Amino acid sequence: MAKKVRKKPEEEAPSFEFPEFDEAGFVSKETELTGGLLVASILTVLLGLVSWGVTQAGLPWWLAFVIGVLGLAGSPSFISRLRPHSDVYTKGDWASMIALEFFGWLALWFVLVNIT
Repeated sequence: MAKKVRKKPEEEAPSFEFPEFDEAGFVSKETELTGGLLVASILTVLLGLVSWGVTQAGLPWWLAFVIGVLGLAGSPSFISRLRPHSDVYTKGDWASMIALEFFGWLALWFVLVNIT
């Protein structure tokens, strides 16, 4: 059986070094995400108010739900048009933004229906 060849100390791989952190890029992406979340929050409130108005008008509840879902489906394209640098958003950023809109819209709609 053959013996394993020992590596000489100078043949070892160099130690790992972290890459330089791009502070300006990080801040600009976070600023863009904050603006996108602000637009998403405004859309959430508008969708909640529209769904509440449809419910208060005596129309079926499913119509308010469909209007809200269609508004949520169109929100990424609307946000992309309003925010010029939205191409930096990752799939996770979009998913969290849509989840915020969905649950915020439902919560606002249910609260307003139960208050009146």
